[in-house]
Amino acid sequence: MTTAFDPVDLAGTRLANRIAMAPMTRSRAESESRTPTALVAEYYAQRASAGLIITEGAQPTAIGQGYPSTPGLHSAEQIAAWREVTDGVHERGGRIFVQVMHAGRISHPEVLGNGLHPVGPSPVAPAGQLFAGTGLIDFVAPRELTADEVRETIAGFATAARNAIEAGFDGVEIHGANGYLVSQFLSTNSNRRTDEWGGPVENRIRFAVEVVKAVAAEIGPERTALRVSPANTYNDIAETDTAEIYPALVEAIDPIGIAYLHVTEPTPEVRELTLALRKAFSGTFILNPASEGPTGPDALALVEDGTADLVAYGALFLANPDLPARLKAGGPYNTPDTATYFGGDHRGYTDYPAL
Repeated sequence: MTTAFDPVDLAGTRLANRIAMAPMTRSRAESESRTPTALVAEYYAQRASAGLIITEGAQPTAIGQGYPSTPGLHSAEQIAAWREVTDGVHERGGRIFVQVMHAGRISHPEVLGNGLHPVGPSPVAPAGQLFAGTGLIDFVAPRELTADEVRETIAGFATAARNAIEAGFDGVEIHGANGYLVSQFLSTNSNRRTDEWGGPVENRIRFAVEVVKAVAAEIGPERTALRVSPANTYNDIAETDTAEIYPALVEAIDPIGIAYLHVTEPTPEVRELTLALRKAFSGTFILNPASEGPTGPDALALVEDGTADLVAYGALFLANPDLPARLKAGGPYNTPDTATYFGGDHRGYTDYPAL
């Protein structure tokens, strides 16, 4: 029987186990240069025993930033800083993919600065507010991307992917989940376009498919991955055709031969669709399962029963940098301090003397 502690081949990259560290926004980059800090390098190096680390989202371009103090992948300075992160993980025997995340409409001029304004598929403001560094502010309507700008944005993902490989990453995960730009193109409430990028399912998946193709062409499909979150309403996303659009998306990207598909479940009710996507995708399948509270030890059974090839842990990895060893030993586990989950020197642990 295959267990989560067995090694696995990820499109030619050997992983020591099947326990992945899920991407989690930490907001620890330098506020001006958007470069990862020494704290970031130490944080990921401490978690190198994960079979695969997937970093926090890094914006592919300046206008892709969604939150204060998040890192970029679009300058020489950022590439050099990320090299410190990847070297630290590799020196401890780990493997690390960077998540490339364009926030789209989930941003604000106060976050972007330099006269920039958030962009999106359509000029539809999300409900709610955004933390902009000093407090919560209302979202604004994004500027609709022109068809030429859509293609430029796709090219920006590919350039960021090339920068990621230069920075020493083992690969790139495209963030297509949680209501950010790729997800916004998939959604029926944030994408109201009537051109080739909107309307029917085949048009709304086009942006995601073209981003995957562009990144795979730039760095190789074996270094390319995609994360999706079917039926997730986070960031004011509404999907009227979840059961149609995600199978269509997987069918379109499967022939590309990417390294993995990463699915995050908002609720247990999505499991039937998860299993359908698992069956339809021929590559490695990573699952961040729905659970009450942080994903726990019981999720290891999802590897044993074949539901997933790897299981992704989020908050529990914050509190337990040596999580694979603790899972194998059956504990004990530190409790994640969710009150200090994000930002600055907030460390997300209660009793473990680590970052």
